[in-house]
Amino acid sequence: MKFKELDAKLRVFETTHDLCVLPGIFIVARIDGRNFTRLTKEVHPFESPFDARFRDYMVSTTEHLMNCGFRIVYGYTQSDEISLLLHREEETFSRKLRKLNSIFAAEASAKFSLLLGNLAAFDCRISQLPTLDFVVDYFRWRSQDAHRNALNAHCYWMLRRSGDSARGATKKLERLSVSDKNELLYRQAGMNFNDLPNWHKRGVGLYWESYQKEAINPVTGEKVFAMRRQIKIDIELPMKDSYSAFIRDLVLREHPDMELVE
Repeated sequence: MKFKELDAKLRVFETTHDLCVLPGIFIVARIDGRNFTRLTKEVHPFESPFDARFRDYMVSTTEHLMNCGFRIVYGYTQSDEISLLLHREEETFSRKLRKLNSIFAAEASAKFSLLLGNLAAFDCRISQLPTLDFVVDYFRWRSQDAHRNALNAHCYWMLRRSGDSARGATKKLERLSVSDKNELLYRQAGMNFNDLPNWHKRGVGLYWESYQKEAINPVTGEKVFAMRRQIKIDIELPMKDSYSAFIRDLVLREHPDMELVE
């Protein structure tokens, strides 16, 4: 059988079930580390509960993903996960889900592995969000998850360093409320959770900002200024309603046509 015949016969098995995100729908890719608990606690022991070197690896991986061929409006990372908001009009690979999932997971895995000097793997899932309100809610959700995880992690490792076993520390925290956990930190370690670095509690945001770059006009020799874009890394993200407003403004800045609707 000739190649063209084989190609026509078999390619359909790759593409017949292709699903694409509909036009006008926001795409958010969430990329998660696979088996990162073992990777970061046993194979490459990072400081617990938070390590600035690990944070920087995740930020660098996020920055790489924002520069790998897609129009990314906002990147957000906390713990071992990354969320990427694509521009609503992004059309790369015809918005095919299998392409988006495989490429983001592969690019993240490759970049983080190079930074770590060892194999690391990520998976990816796609959220299809119909409105700006859902986009805002999505990032509020991940921000609140970061806050919850940070409080639990600081309590857990405080108990472990005080002599509790992994099971004992987990059991002590199971039925405690948020206020109880804050009180536990303060009472046993003299730690005020509100005073901890904001990136522990809120994660890190990455987004594009414009700046002027000085240049020389090759024809006239005159000094000119050109507008360029660069990624800003924000470790002091706002929280609650202020964070919602921040996300909304960021999206509208990149989608000025939406302001007429909003």
